[in-house]
Parts: sequence; structure tokens; C-alpha cells
Amino acid sequence: MTSSDPKIETINKFFAAYANYDLEAMRAVLAEDIEWTIPGHHPLSGTKRGVEEVAAFFTQLGKAGFQAEPLFLEANAEYVVDIHRGWSTEGVGKVDTLWALVWHFNAEGKVDRVHNLSGDQHQMDTYVWNNYALAPIPDRLA
Repeated sequence: MTSSDPKIETINKFFAAYANYDLEAMRAVLAEDIEWTIPGHHPLSGTKRGVEEVAAFFTQLGKAGFQAEPLFLEANAEYVVDIHRGWSTEGVGKVDTLWALVWHFNAEGKVDRVHNLSGDQHQMDTYVWNNYALAPIPDRLA
């Protein structure tokens, strides 16, 4: 998956940083106002707004030992699509499925929108509910 396309190089940098849980290197490719949408019906789902919310999400995934192995990357003028195997190494139950991500780039070459698509959303929903508790009320509503 080598390419001279700078967008694909950016996604490869992101995956390398993700493999090492290097949040600073992840932040380096993301726009400050990024919106990253996680599908599902679980405590980690929804749209993360801003680089700090995205970093907090990846911090939680790090606690579960999530790993990703890119299998396919393709780019056009604005987007990169990746297919990767994603799996957990810690926690109750396991996740091991394919994911498709649609990455959008702004004019400065930073990732400003990402939409995750899960190959097995039920597996991910069950895993997250088994391993991530919601904050008690009233903290959850704050």
C-alpha cells in the first residue's frame, strides 16, 4: 500500500501512530475541528468533535488494546477509503472484524472528517457495553 498520493501517506502515518498509541503523531494529521463519526449504539459511539475528543476516543480504545491492520487504501481528490482489520486484545469478549473508513481532507491537507463503517456492528456494540460503563447520573448528563 505504498503511494505517492500525499493523502494516502497521511493515512499510513496515522496507522503507524495508532499502532504505537502515539496521540501526538495522530493529532499531527488531524484538523483541529475534525468530526469523527463512530457507528453503533454504545457508550463510545457518536460524532467526536475536535481533535481532543478524537484523542480521548483513541485513549479509550488503547485501554482495550485495539489494533488495526490496513488492507486497502485508495484516494481521489478529496477522500481516502481504507479497509482494515480491527481487533481488541483486552477486555471481556473480543472484537475482530473488518472496518471501512471514509477520510475527508481539507484544503490544508489535514483530515477533517472520518466516517467509520463496521463489518460487524453487533459485535462492537456488545464488546463496548461489556467493557465501558456509562458514568452514573448526574455525571452522565453534565
